[in-house]
Amino acid sequence: GDTWWEIYQDPTLDRLMTRLNENNLSIEQAQAQYRQAVSLVRSADASLYPTLGLTGDVTRADVPVVVPGSSAVVGGTAPYTEYASGLGLSWEIDLWGGIARNIEAQSASAQASAGDLAAARLSAQAALATTYLQLRVLDVQSDLLARTVAAYDRSYQVTVRLQRAGLVDKTDVAVSRTQLESARVQQLDLRWQRSQLENAIAVLLGQAPSSFALEPVAEMKIRPPAIPVGVPSTLLQRRPDIASAERRTAAANAQIGVATAAWFPDLSISANAGYQSRQFSQWLTAPAQFWALGPALALTLFDGGRREAQIEQARAGFDAQAAAYRLTVLRALQEVEDALVQLNVLAQTQQVQHQAVIAANESLRMTRNQYKQGLVDYVTVALLETTALNNQRNEIAIMGNRLAASVRLVAALGGGWSTEQLPNPGNTVSTGLQGP
Repeated sequence: GDTWWEIYQDPTLDRLMTRLNENNLSIEQAQAQYRQAVSLVRSADASLYPTLGLTGDVTRADVPVVVPGSSAVVGGTAPYTEYASGLGLSWEIDLWGGIARNIEAQSASAQASAGDLAAARLSAQAALATTYLQLRVLDVQSDLLARTVAAYDRSYQVTVRLQRAGLVDKTDVAVSRTQLESARVQQLDLRWQRSQLENAIAVLLGQAPSSFALEPVAEMKIRPPAIPVGVPSTLLQRRPDIASAERRTAAANAQIGVATAAWFPDLSISANAGYQSRQFSQWLTAPAQFWALGPALALTLFDGGRREAQIEQARAGFDAQAAAYRLTVLRALQEVEDALVQLNVLAQTQQVQHQAVIAANESLRMTRNQYKQGLVDYVTVALLETTALNNQRNEIAIMGNRLAASVRLVAALGGGWSTEQLPNPGNTVSTGLQGP
């Protein structure tokens, strides 16, 4: 469904997604652009209907008089006032389908804009999910480092006591102190990284970073979900960017019909009726009535090749959009395949890494026992402790990479979106590509 992020079963992520869908500025911008596209459809659809206008006019005039039988012109007999009012109707008959193809083009463009809105929403949701999951990965690493620093501090205190007792030299103390401070530096680095992710989440939610904070967690309960993968034909219906590219191709196709219709004559019907009088008291009386009705046929005979150029331009636009559509499909298929391969490889990598963690911990346990017996120096212990820590951090990082790859796969599959969610803003929207 639309709430695809629920597969991670994290209540905090669910709440953040709700706020994202309400406040994200990229989604808000895409919504406004979609409303603009729908308005263009309504404007184009209005061309199918007659235009009715009401006029009212009061004119004060003094018309010159020509003397009969001569070319002499004298002033008017007297200034007069003329009153006129009426209704005017005009209607362009869509004989050749130019208006219908324009409506089709605008409707397809509006559907493409709806696809853009869905793509913007999915992109923002994927960005939030990825950022949030990475933040939780850093929380787990921070908890690991906090426990590591505490352990290193205890080891440092032990080496100091042993050195004071003359059982070890100052080298062990220096190595232990270096190890402790290095772990503390890593702690500070993780705090900075977490702050950056927290700020990114705040911006996605449409608020100032200084006003947003997430409580850290110590345990990673989120696991990569099992995601069913659809066949490529299903993918073509689930990706909003693919649907948007297809609708833009349909719009470009319809524009060829609009340009072709310019070769044929335009037929318009106009009608006017009203009242006209020089006496205000007789303005709206039967003797002052007038009316006019008639068709008009207009045909451009020569335009210097402008119409032919417009047709060629429309055809080139269609070819370009069709190529963009095919490229979008290929890239979508690539994204799915890349995410699948990455998920499979990371799952295997995590299994191997877990074994490396077990081996490092066992080696460290034995070396610590040898150190207590005076068989090895602390440098050997420190090296194995560093190796164990790095392996543990790598295991956590691989889990984070698996979670990020799962989000990429969900987004590559279109989330919970499908072409069935495309709105129909017009009455003559084509559901597929047609010839010009």
